[in-house]
Order: sequence, then C-alpha cells, then structure tokens
Amino acid sequence: MIIIKEIHKKKDLKAFVKFPFKLNKNSKYWVPPIISEEIKTFDQKENPVFNDAEARLFLAYKNDKIVGRIAAIINWLEVKDQNTKKMRFGWFDVIDDVDVTKALLDKVIEIGKENNLEFLEGPVGFSNLDKVGVVTEGFDQMGSMITWHNLPYYADHFKKLGYDVAKSYSENIMEFKNIKSDFFTRMQGVIKKRYGLRALNFTKNKDILPYTDEMFDVFSKSHAVLSTFVEINDEQREYFKKKFIGFLNPEYVKFVLDKDNKLVGFGIVTPSYAKALQKMNGKLFPFGIKHLLHAKKHAKTVTFYLIGVLPEYQNKGVTAIIFDEFHKTFTEKGIELCVRGPELDDNVAIQQIWKNFKPVVNKRRCTFKKDIA
Repeated sequence: MIIIKEIHKKKDLKAFVKFPFKLNKNSKYWVPPIISEEIKTFDQKENPVFNDAEARLFLAYKNDKIVGRIAAIINWLEVKDQNTKKMRFGWFDVIDDVDVTKALLDKVIEIGKENNLEFLEGPVGFSNLDKVGVVTEGFDQMGSMITWHNLPYYADHFKKLGYDVAKSYSENIMEFKNIKSDFFTRMQGVIKKRYGLRALNFTKNKDILPYTDEMFDVFSKSHAVLSTFVEINDEQREYFKKKFIGFLNPEYVKFVLDKDNKLVGFGIVTPSYAKALQKMNGKLFPFGIKHLLHAKKHAKTVTFYLIGVLPEYQNKGVTAIIFDEFHKTFTEKGIELCVRGPELDDNVAIQQIWKNFKPVVNKRRCTFKKDIA
C-alpha cells in the first residue's frame, strides 16, 4: 500500500531533502545538493518566491519506508499575469515503481484541479533559474550543481502514465583545446569599435554587486521570448544575489558595456563544483567549505551558467566580446573542459552562438506534461 503524506514538520522536510541521497548512493554521476541550502529553498521566511508562489511537499511511503517525493508548485505570476494555467511539479524522485510515481503525480493533479489549472508540467522549479527536467540520455555523464540527475527509469514512468514531452533540452561538453578562438579575436575589435562597446572584467565578488540589477534586467529582456520564461521580481533578485554571488569566481564573470556604461550583455561561468559536492555529501561543515573553495580556485572544468544580451544588441556580435574575454581567462587558468548547462532545443539563437566551441551533446533531458481533466 502506498501512502502519500504532506510535509508539515521540519524533520519531514529534512527527510524530503535527504531522500535522493539514499536513492542515488551508488551513483558515480549524481551530484548532491547542500542540505542546508535545499532546506532554505522551502523556507517561506527565507525565500521571497513564496510572495508570488506556493509549494506543497509530499513524501510517498511503502511498508513504512520513504519511496518517493514531489513538490507541487504554483507560480501565481505565471498563472495570473501570463495567463498560463500551469501546475508545476519539481524535486521529483522515486524508486522504480510506476504506482508510486502515479500516486505522487495524482496528488499534484488534485491540487491543480482545486485551483482551476489546466495542465501540469515538470520536473521544473519556481522559475528559469531553478533546475529543470529529467535526464533521458547521458546517464553516464557527471551531473552538476545546476541540474537534477536521475536514474534511467524516470522517463519510462511518465510515458507509461500517458504524459507527453513538453520541452526538450540539451547539454554539451566542449574541450577547450578545440575552441576556435580566432573568430572571437578577430570580431571583438570590430564590434567594440562599431557600437562603442567595452568589456568589463572582475577580480572581486563585491565589485560585481553594483551591476547585478542591470544584469537581471538584461537576463529578463533577453529571455522573455522563451516559452519557459517567468518574471523574477525584485525580492527574488536580492535572494539570488545572496545565494549565488559567493559561488562565483569573479574572474569568470564578463560584462559588456556601451559608451554610457550601460550593461548590454553578460556571461557567467562557474567553476565545476560537482566533485567538491560529491566529497561534501550535502554537508558544509566541517570540511565542505574547504572543498568548495578549492574548486572555486582550481577546478579545470567550468560550467556556462547564464548568458544574456539585450534584444537590440542581439545578432550584432556582442557574444564575440564575451567569449574572447572568457578565452583569455581560461587560457590563463589552464581550463580543460567547458560544460554547457541545459538549453532549450527550440532556442535556435542560443545554439548558433556556440558553433565555434565545437560542442558535443553529452546529455539530453525533458519535461513532461499532461492535461488536468
């Protein structure tokens, strides 16, 4: 018998966060989250997303053991302002038992019906800055800090239950030695001169902060055309600043400014924290911080996290300036491998900008959807 219980107590929240640790204990590729940070994500006093969204968390039990988890999410900005009547679900993990998956998803559907929503889609988070999708190819490839990694049967469960693919994503690896840098080097000078642009580099995290509001503006304007986009309000911006700025190596943040010092484009790359997080096994203390700091300075693999260019500057070569700066920094740091996080397969524009990196698809993932009858 499968029993679904909603989480109300702190100890159950910890069990919710820690369930994937047990499920993936034998995986060489799963990257654990930081337990304390995951718990804060669902703290309504800590995370301002709950001013415009709600989440109900559920655990599935069978024979008194936890066998699955799911978060049922409604982003009211999406539902009301964008008139997209979507019931979201995320933080989905389950044993290989399709009946458990059905029981968890049925609970999400129930909440969707109560709120007059039309369909559900997941796994997704609250917004575009959260993790997305289930892996469908590349199970033998290392996960990352910015992605969910799962066992192979997840997609089969959705298909057996009549769910359709909603959106598909690809991830890539790019060997640094194969990147054709001559294009960036040649074009960046021309683009700077033609449009009065300049690159801005950093050596300290605190120097990035004055530009972060502009960065979020550029991010929103450049991603607004995507089918997955949900606006990120000012309070959420402040939250993400506090949560992520510390993880950035400032040398891997590149901005492009116009002649009036207005931000027109940016790129953010993070050192790969995957192996450090595996060593930490979810714990910051006593030694977790040491592993993170070492990776921040010495990792030879980097992950392209975010990139954005104002619509009026798109297709004008601004990314050549950004990539030229990255190439110089990566050469200096001895970077060996570049990893590209999940990007929508129907985002043709973003795919075009990587052509000189010789990307190789190493992982695919997708979200699944179903109408709420």
